[in-house]
Amino acid sequence: QVQLVESGGGLVQPGGSLRLTCAASGIDFRLYAMGWYRQTPGKQRELVARITREGITNYGDSVKERVTISRDNAEKTVYLQMNSLKPEDTAVYYCNAGRFRRIDLKQLDYWGAGTQVTVSS
Repeated sequence: QVQLVESGGGLVQPGGSLRLTCAASGIDFRLYAMGWYRQTPGKQRELVARITREGITNYGDSVKERVTISRDNAEKTVYLQMNSLKPEDTAVYYCNAGRFRRIDLKQLDYWGAGTQVTVSS
């Protein structure tokens, strides 16, 4: 059974920092690209940051320069360090694990339940 469990969300003041953690189980973590996405009511889920299994990163335009994604394959964990947070960063943040399985040409995607981040004074 695949599980992605996010933690580290909460209430933070504008300009503050948070570190989100996603712990994975039930998958061969090394084979998956890992990502963080966020969603607010009435809007589509958007990419925050993604890291491939080789460690290549890419970031959403709205958060570039303010966030860093990293992964620890031994711990099966992915992190999102967020700095200089703004009220518009308020959202539910979701962890994603994805890979393209060549043997049957199937795209596998798993999601966590999400963690709320609220940026407010």
